Amino acid sequence: MNTSKKLGLAIGGLVAIQLIPVPRSNPAVEHEIPAPAPVREILQRACYDCHSFATVWPWYAYVAPASWLVAWDVHDGRQHLNFHRWFGKAKARADKLDEIVEEVDEEEMPLWFYLPLHPEAQLTRSERETLMRWAEGLAAQARAEADAGG
Repeated sequence: MNTSKKLGLAIGGLVAIQLIPVPRSNPAVEHEIPAPAPVREILQRACYDCHSFATVWPWYAYVAPASWLVAWDVHDGRQHLNFHRWFGKAKARADKLDEIVEEVDEEEMPLWFYLPLHPEAQLTRSERETLMRWAEGLAAQARAEADAGG
């Protein structure tokens, strides 16, 4: 097979995969996590694209195969932690908040591969400390609620 046929097949394949549907939805917000304005700004800027129903879908989320990866990452992020589906058992909230503290402290979030295309999500040490203090305080409240039978 000559080079032009290979190139034609490759281009045809790239065009054809654009027809495979990819879910990119932002369902209605059920609940908003309680957070003061400075914390909410950090969460919206650095976390909401993958961990809320307020995802801003970038242009490459509409071009396969990148669209498949973006949709999967958002789905996985929302399943793991969704700031718009926050209410539930107090013990579960406390556990999620403890996980937030750990992942932010160890700089595991935002994910390293997200940052090159989203430099605004890079957290300063001060922002990390703000998030951790907030999550620790909210976790303590949730544990107290759980201990009280809530």
